[in-house]
Amino acid sequence: MTIRVLLADDQTLVRAAFAMLVESARDMAVVGQAGTGREAVELARGERPDLVVMDVRMPDLDGIEATRLIAADEDLAAVKVLVLTTYDTDENIVEALRAGASGFLVKDTRPAELLDAIRTVAAGEALLSPGPTARLIERFLRSPSMPAAGGPECLSEREREVLTLVARGLNNTEVGESLGLSPLTAKTHVSRIMGKLGARDRAQLVIVAYESGLVTPGTMGP
Repeated sequence: MTIRVLLADDQTLVRAAFAMLVESARDMAVVGQAGTGREAVELARGERPDLVVMDVRMPDLDGIEATRLIAADEDLAAVKVLVLTTYDTDENIVEALRAGASGFLVKDTRPAELLDAIRTVAAGEALLSPGPTARLIERFLRSPSMPAAGGPECLSEREREVLTLVARGLNNTEVGESLGLSPLTAKTHVSRIMGKLGARDRAQLVIVAYESGLVTPGTMGP
């Protein structure tokens, strides 16, 4: 199965480099390239890629708004967004996750890691590096401008345990091992949690866990 990838970055050379990398993988193909956020949304609607590699800072419409428009479009429900950030200077990554991104990578990541990230997100898993995620979310959730959110009171005790582990960066297999469950059972719990909380994917579960106080940056890590 070929993963159909749309690349969105305002730098032509960066897009070209990413395109060469993606095309070098036997299980991937580039179906479009966008230089602005608005162009990324239009191409996503036209090409229906499996995944969009989205830069945050772009002219016309930034990557966060572009991600929000893609996530809000019911016809694009199957399209995943992987956001690229410089991390140290880009302070919008949490908003990107809120907007519907399924994960993020720093731009200086190694080529093989980018390809693995594309495969991970396209398969429906969130790509959240625990260390950077902890620092970013700690920074933004302590900001007085962040709106308060309700806690996951509708979840069972077991579901709260699963949510806690997901927020710490564990995948289904690791969640199952930690709680004595099979990977399939862990996956079922995660799906039910997303349904109860109205979350698009695991990335948004992390935001819910932090906003509710279920997980704090000091408790990150498996």
